[in-house]
Amino acid sequence: MKKAVFKSYKSGYYTFEFSNGEDMVFEEVHPKALSQYNLKSDSSLVGREFQLTFSEVFEDTDEDLVIYRIESLKLL
Repeated sequence: MKKAVFKSYKSGYYTFEFSNGEDMVFEEVHPKALSQYNLKSDSSLVGREFQLTFSEVFEDTDEDLVIYRIESLKLL
């Protein structure tokens, strides 16, 4: 689990900033995590810190294509 600040949701992409200053963009979020936190439309979550776990999903057709998926979220 890593701590990160939720920065934005735009056009299907969720952006979080980690403590090292690096932004990471996630294309997918586990439905259970989305049911807990409405990242798409709840603007009060922007700027809030979460503890999150994520996975890397490699596309079968293109090994260079990686999709980052949030598996779980916990508001801190």
